[in-house]
Amino acid sequence: MKSILLCLLLVISASVHAAQYYEWTDERGVRQYTQQPPPPNIKQVQQKRSGSNVIETSGPGYAMQQAAKSFPVTLYANACEPCKQARAHLQKRGIPFAEKNPEQQEETDNFRKLSGGSMEVPLLTVGSLKALTGYSREPWDAVLDQAGYPK
Repeated sequence: MKSILLCLLLVISASVHAAQYYEWTDERGVRQYTQQPPPPNIKQVQQKRSGSNVIETSGPGYAMQQAAKSFPVTLYANACEPCKQARAHLQKRGIPFAEKNPEQQEETDNFRKLSGGSMEVPLLTVGSLKALTGYSREPWDAVLDQAGYPK
């Protein structure tokens, strides 16, 4: 009887700790994994749940999770060389980010608002902190550090 009760508690415990995430491919063919739903224009989305009753050590650390939750990163970019450098910089730091193409009609108005009317890419937004246009490692790192992203 005790073992049945213990098994039942373990099953309930595992379901409480399950995490939900979305897997989708953006318009450039890049596979994205996020905890937030993708933009409405994305058609093929897989909603998944993961969970376990063990401590996960292979995922992003607590500081990264908190920074991503409080200050989500968005990169407005196209195929230009500075955009490639900016993308590589975020990936090297292991920072989760959403990427948007300002040349797409649904993104253009928001991009112009964030950039002050300019169409200069790349443009980085880190939560509600200042939007940065153009790629320069030092200012980008300063804003990411301020948001609490690990180095």
